[in-house]
Amino acid sequence: MKASILIIDDDPYIINLLENYFQREGYTVFTSFKGKPALKLLHTEAVDVVLCDIRLPDINGKDLLPFIRQVSPTTAVVMMTAYAEIKAAVASIKAGAFDYVTKPLYPEEISNIIKRALQKKTGSPERGEELFITGESTKMLELIDQSKLVAPTNMSVLIQGETGSGKEYIARLIHRNSARKDKKFMAIDCGAIPRELAASELFGHVKGSFTGAISDKAGYFEQANGGTIFLDEIGNLSYETQTKLLRAIQQKVITRVGDSKTLIVDVRIICASNSDLLEASSGGHFREDLYHRINEFKLKLPPLRHRGDDILIFAEHFLEEANNELGKEVKGFDEQVIAVLRSHPWHGNLRELRNVIKRSVLITRSEVVALNSLPEELRGKQNAPPEAEQTETTLDLKAATVEAEKKVIEKALQQANHNKTLAAKMLNIDRKTLYNKLNQHGLDA
Repeated sequence: MKASILIIDDDPYIINLLENYFQREGYTVFTSFKGKPALKLLHTEAVDVVLCDIRLPDINGKDLLPFIRQVSPTTAVVMMTAYAEIKAAVASIKAGAFDYVTKPLYPEEISNIIKRALQKKTGSPERGEELFITGESTKMLELIDQSKLVAPTNMSVLIQGETGSGKEYIARLIHRNSARKDKKFMAIDCGAIPRELAASELFGHVKGSFTGAISDKAGYFEQANGGTIFLDEIGNLSYETQTKLLRAIQQKVITRVGDSKTLIVDVRIICASNSDLLEASSGGHFREDLYHRINEFKLKLPPLRHRGDDILIFAEHFLEEANNELGKEVKGFDEQVIAVLRSHPWHGNLRELRNVIKRSVLITRSEVVALNSLPEELRGKQNAPPEAEQTETTLDLKAATVEAEKKVIEKALQQANHNKTLAAKMLNIDRKTLYNKLNQHGLDA
């Protein structure tokens, strides 16, 4: 039996388009023009996937996301947004959304995302997840070498990198090159688990331990015994759950929620975060002892925009993937598209690039992807004049110096994903000086 889908959008055209398409595909489809009625529906209906617009008349889709997770923790959420709001979509991924899709909407594109969401929910391997394109950039090749070096050990590994940069792929690479490769690898998105259910999901529970615990349940640690657990966005775990996790790592024992018995477990821990956990620990939001325990070996995954022509290698890979999924035979990219791919900042990293390539292949009618197949926001950059030509020339040296400093700080913050500690290090100043500069230039601190 096909899964169920809830579509939340205030545009009747979009509702009708998607409802008709997915009903023909055999899905059970629910619809809602607003966010709050959709939440009420989730209390009474079992929904596998929610398609939610970021802009809703009664509540912002990004603000609705945590309520959906609370009401229906196992439901995968796919955000729908204009391409201009890509940063909001990436923020939604950090907050627990499965993926996003940009408008104009193409049902075939959404259908592929839904299939991936359902595969992940049932534990089926996602097609292509075992294939990781390393590229040829020096930083990435060094990281792969370090990953293979630490893989045979039992050391805990912390992978740092932006959302969508491929942290789970590196974790799988480590597992495949370890002595545990024939045992389970379990990837857990800590940002997608409601905080109050995290302990139950990780360590299990016994019947009657809380409302809704209708039977005993083995947690991820029991299920992965002998293998590897990958905890993505570990910084989202509550302080109480962090304490239980520390015990599981140090003593190799767990206790199910509501139980008094301890269970011995042997798992290798790989963690990932897009934020500075050391900074979080100094602010009291993350246990410092847990940080040092999971940080026996650190890997820093560079964002896509820092990987040079690796962007084109990934683009070719995603082109082949899209051809296979969509039944197309697009052979490559024209020169204008290649220039755009190289210059775009890719704040959504591999996820954004993959979505752009797939959509472009879907609507391309020629042998190669041309500029008119890219999202409008990317097409505009190819014809935009250089930044220096867009600003009036000033002969005020002091004002020009201040403006130049502001732009350098903004660029550092962008490249550091607004991590102040990392940005200060990149600028070769201390954090206190950076905060003073932020106030001086009127930048968001």
